[in-house]
Amino acid sequence: MQGVYQAAGGSEGLLRLAAAWHARVMADGIVSHAFSHGFHPQHTERLAAYWAEALGGPTRYSDTYGDETSVVRMHSGNGPHEEMDHRAIACFDQALQDVGLTTDPLRKVLHDYFAWATTTIMSRYHESAGDVPEGLIMPRWSWDGPQR
Repeated sequence: MQGVYQAAGGSEGLLRLAAAWHARVMADGIVSHAFSHGFHPQHTERLAAYWAEALGGPTRYSDTYGDETSVVRMHSGNGPHEEMDHRAIACFDQALQDVGLTTDPLRKVLHDYFAWATTTIMSRYHESAGDVPEGLIMPRWSWDGPQR
């Protein structure tokens, strides 16, 4: 059976998804606030590489851009933001439609991964980015959900 990374179109498919998601969040009045301080000019490429690695693809994100601790720190210290998280997930679901990833079980697996990562991994350290421990390992996701 093909892995989630391959089923989503590999690096190119995830780059299209990341671009569609980024366009959706930048157009959303609530979620775009997360980018109001600016963002890396290669945000879309980095995001696609992160998703690729988490979904069973190459380790380009970890090899090139940083580790899980650095990713979680970027998303930490901003207080609770449940509405923003839910709207980011809705933008992701719309982006799945935008790029044609609408067939289950793939659509559901991608939705579940993004929702889980958004509401648990990236939302764990509300108080301070300094609370994020060193040495976090990027979680991996497959057809069966999170892998240990």
